[in-house]
Amino acid sequence: MTEKKKNLSEFKPFEFSSASKKKIGIVVSEWNDRITDSLLKGAEECLLEHGVPQENILVKHVPGSFELPMGAQWMLKEAFVDAVICIGCVIQGETRHFDFISQAVADGIMNVGLKFSKPVIFSVLTCNTMEQAEDRAGGKHGNKGVEGAVTALKMLELSHDLG
Repeated sequence: MTEKKKNLSEFKPFEFSSASKKKIGIVVSEWNDRITDSLLKGAEECLLEHGVPQENILVKHVPGSFELPMGAQWMLKEAFVDAVICIGCVIQGETRHFDFISQAVADGIMNVGLKFSKPVIFSVLTCNTMEQAEDRAGGKHGNKGVEGAVTALKMLELSHDLG
């Protein structure tokens, strides 16, 4: 039986051979900014630790998570980045708005990645409570921003290995 991970930011150490040559975009939702700022910090620190130069990390903000796919698409088209990490946080409310937004964001992010054939990473928390979001933005379950950065680098390495 597989053991359930408690800290999402734990990963096997890896080396990324060409990180210093990669340009990584990060699109961040302004909504729930206390959470998204922490996720952004985790992603940036992880990219730097793995050799991506600060000047090769492009950060842009959008109003909410719903705008993340469009921001990622514009970034890929206009900024010519190698990968985009989409950072957001949607918290369940009293209406079905949560369901519609979460599904639209997930589908949109996936579609942008497929359209451009580049990694577009889903680092969007979809939580029932603010406490759950805090636990995943540097709390007891790690930092989903770190996980997004690791995923972007691993996908770029896979592309490099296959190309």
